[in-house]
Amino acid sequence: MIAGAALAFAFPKVGATWLAPFGAAAIFWLWQSHASYRAAAALGFLAGFVFFAISFSWFGTTVGAYLGNFASAVIVLPAALEALAFVAAAILAVAAYRFAPPALAPVAVGAGFALAEWGRSVGVMGAPFGQIGYTQVDTPLRSLGAYIGSYGLTWVVCTLGAYLADAFIARTAKRLLIFLAVLVVVLAAAWWYWPARTYPAPRVRVAAIQGNIAQSLKWTPEAFSFSLDRYLKMTREATEAHPAIIALPETAIATALNESPNILSSFARIAGSARSTIVVGSLEALGTRAYNALYVFSPAGGLQAVYQKRQLVPFAESVPGDEFLHWVPKLDELASHFGHGHDDAVIPTPALSFAPIICWESAFADLVHAQVRDGAQLLIISTDDAWFGTSAGPYQHAQIAQMRAIEEGSWVLRAASTGVSGIIAPDGHYTHRTDLDQEAIVIGRVGPPVGSVFSHIGPTRIAMLLAALYVAMLALGFRPRAR
Repeated sequence: MIAGAALAFAFPKVGATWLAPFGAAAIFWLWQSHASYRAAAALGFLAGFVFFAISFSWFGTTVGAYLGNFASAVIVLPAALEALAFVAAAILAVAAYRFAPPALAPVAVGAGFALAEWGRSVGVMGAPFGQIGYTQVDTPLRSLGAYIGSYGLTWVVCTLGAYLADAFIARTAKRLLIFLAVLVVVLAAAWWYWPARTYPAPRVRVAAIQGNIAQSLKWTPEAFSFSLDRYLKMTREATEAHPAIIALPETAIATALNESPNILSSFARIAGSARSTIVVGSLEALGTRAYNALYVFSPAGGLQAVYQKRQLVPFAESVPGDEFLHWVPKLDELASHFGHGHDDAVIPTPALSFAPIICWESAFADLVHAQVRDGAQLLIISTDDAWFGTSAGPYQHAQIAQMRAIEEGSWVLRAASTGVSGIIAPDGHYTHRTDLDQEAIVIGRVGPPVGSVFSHIGPTRIAMLLAALYVAMLALGFRPRAR
């Protein structure tokens, strides 16, 4: 339990980044000391459950008020499900300790943990929050993210943790010191050749609008006019700085915008008069289906494109397998039934082509990478983190945006309903950043991407390389039987 908690406290809001390798070391010490698959799996589930229960504690903010006695299920059930990744990592770790050469077993253990993390982070049911690599976006290790991404950083942190555990059990630090020496050399080379270390001065002026509309008000009919007026007013104010692109939060306009011609015309006129591209979060109604969408208004004064969210939040925006789960209490009241978008959109503008990304999608490295691969030069994240109040949720989500910037070597413009909004440079640091629960207009500059090794490889290939590394480590430990 302590091991799982220590690992969780490496994330915001606690943000004790230094705890990440030590929390991992405590878990690996347990797995190495209890070398049976069954014991390691049980300990892994317990550690994983504690880790995710703490890491996902913000899930119940706002949503819990709708569920009454079932509120705890919003945290407990996802934590139990995601803890299975720790079970898989435990089994892979025991196999590594049994079959890999002792000096290299920690390398395989770290790879196995990173693979389990990748497995829980992809697909319709993926939950990519709580990746260990995210904790390193403000540490010297972050430069490695431009080469091996978040999963690769998880491998590095967990391998360090495994060598720490090994040093404690073997009562010698020889292997740990060798790993640290190699890590320092690799890190120095990665930093020296990191394109984002010396990115050119940004020249494209952009704006992000944070309307600060409370979630308890946003979807009420009586608050609609107030919210609309605020966002129109703030958008007009933002144009006074002559930005090339203005981004509003996810569902900033809480209606189906394609069914509201007057509102469409208002944003189109602002875009045309300011010669700016304006990105507005709203809904799109097509037949019987609604989509979480971003409307893009061109500098020419018309509607240029509508982007539909591809990755929906399971059991919130969609219900996977709802035909089998209709009996679950409160499920229909809690979950929407949005349609899935399918286009890895890249929107051209006179300044930079950008990738439209809605909220939850920013946590999926494969989705963002697909857009960069298709030519996106700027990442625009439009999100509604008001659901999570001032809990750890908005801070964890803001940290994930930093990782996407590092991985792809791209600038990020982030517009959040109640924060955190801001501009992120390709090296992962916020050049502009708002606080939570404040009305704000962020004005700053972005530039073209500087690129990265990761932007050419992508997360799936990193996962394949980690799998190959794990197998290779085990293969080195096998010896042919004597005849």
